[in-house]
Amino acid sequence: MQRWKLMSLSAAAAMALAACSSNPSSTPAAPAPGSTAPAMNASSAEKTLQAYHWDLERAEDQSGRPLPAFTALAPKKVLRLGFSGDAKTAHRVSIGNLCNVMGAGYQLDGDKISITNPIGTMMACEPPLMQLEQAVSAQITRAESLRISQDNNAPRLTLQFNDGSRWLLKSVPTNETKYGGAGETMFYEVGPQTKPCNHGVAKGVQCLQVRELRYDSNGRKTVAGDWQHFYGNIEGYQHEPGYSNVLRVKRYTIANPPADASRYAYVLDMTVETAKAP
Repeated sequence: MQRWKLMSLSAAAAMALAACSSNPSSTPAAPAPGSTAPAMNASSAEKTLQAYHWDLERAEDQSGRPLPAFTALAPKKVLRLGFSGDAKTAHRVSIGNLCNVMGAGYQLDGDKISITNPIGTMMACEPPLMQLEQAVSAQITRAESLRISQDNNAPRLTLQFNDGSRWLLKSVPTNETKYGGAGETMFYEVGPQTKPCNHGVAKGVQCLQVRELRYDSNGRKTVAGDWQHFYGNIEGYQHEPGYSNVLRVKRYTIANPPADASRYAYVLDMTVETAKAP
């Protein structure tokens, strides 16, 4: 297929894509309101911390009064934290769903936590969102302790700051937790136009046209499959007719899928290239 490229990554970047598969102490974090379950021990806290995304539900001062500045744009924009890292890789916290893509380093010592100054992209957004992002960036470095508790079998995180304030966050399983595995990194080219599906329950529905791509060690792209109907959805991807895209996708195996349904779930990881057809 001939393609008119509007945006693409460099060969070096494509190689990387293919390969990717101190604050003073004060009072300890208080349990989340309404939660009476004991906090997790330190050995399981790290594992639980990294198994979930953490969405801010409430921010409050040392007296329990709400701090609305951190939730002013909810539910459209809700701060989401994600934690990653192990003995071999740096511990990082992602700060998402704001204006820029941001991250910081973090360290745990029992229930104590320290977070470095966030760094990220430098896009400009609407003033209210920029103000929220700036407030979050300044506050998160003041984190000093955390507590993870079980509330109706769903973990909850309380992040305590050295000014006595705290954030109360609910858990959302990561895809790895949801599907029980790390998933497989795949590259797909999506054609500019859909076509009617011709199989099972999807018959008559419009299907994306996709073919698998691969990148070698030098970043050279090769086609690994023929064009075919794609049955199902790619979570996070919105197709625009007339545009083709190269997508980096995580493919997860679904345990016990429904009859006549795919045994895989697909989640968009990155749009690598976008091209407009004539």
